Amino acid sequence: MSPFNQPVQDTSQINWALVVPMANEENEFVPFIHALKTALDKIMSGCVYLVVDNASVDKTLELCKNISSADNRFKTVWAPENKNVVDAYIRGYREALKNNHSFIIEMDAGLSHDPAVLPVFLKYLSEGNECVYGSRFISGGTMSDSPANRTGLSKIGTILSNLLLGTKLHDMTSGYQGFTKEVAAKFAYYSLKSKAHFFQTEIRYLLRKNKFIETPIHYKAPSPRVSRGAVKNAIYCLLYYFWRRITFRSVSL
Repeated sequence: MSPFNQPVQDTSQINWALVVPMANEENEFVPFIHALKTALDKIMSGCVYLVVDNASVDKTLELCKNISSADNRFKTVWAPENKNVVDAYIRGYREALKNNHSFIIEMDAGLSHDPAVLPVFLKYLSEGNECVYGSRFISGGTMSDSPANRTGLSKIGTILSNLLLGTKLHDMTSGYQGFTKEVAAKFAYYSLKSKAHFFQTEIRYLLRKNKFIETPIHYKAPSPRVSRGAVKNAIYCLLYYFWRRITFRSVSL
């Protein structure tokens, strides 16, 4: 049975959080928040940390503050000190850890990821998995409305990462994932090498010894162009961990 169709247990008593970096989301803000509220209403629990920084130059911060004032399930985190998207993720995780949420899930804004799948992440975390990774490349998963070169980059990135790092995941680059607070605390205060798109890959490598499960997700959004700097950083990080692996100095958390 597909995880999208299987029943999940009562999640109303689970103390969990969702971390969402928000940058220039003005145009998609209303439908995204509507979808999130619909999911939260069904789950009957959850707290959403909307992380905004100086990368956002439209009305995203104002909109986030408005929803936080109207619905206490939403917390706006203003983080002008952030230097990149990884800082935004980490700031969100640290806020969630500070408030002692048992499970922490991250997702992209703008409906790239479907909030309706959140109960599946909570189900798997409640069953004893320490990490739950959304996968576009296992049975039931899809990646649509993205440029062919971006889709290819994600697939090639997964193949190279598994080959060089010794991991065995079907999707090493998806940004939809969840962790127990104990596991999240390991990387939220670790000196990560990634500054951009390699973030999820680095996390999955560092946590390769933890108990995990992959679950299919539908990724649907036109993806922005990956910058040259992000590609260079990804190559640097991949080679860094590969070199440590072949010199018997591999790192795990």
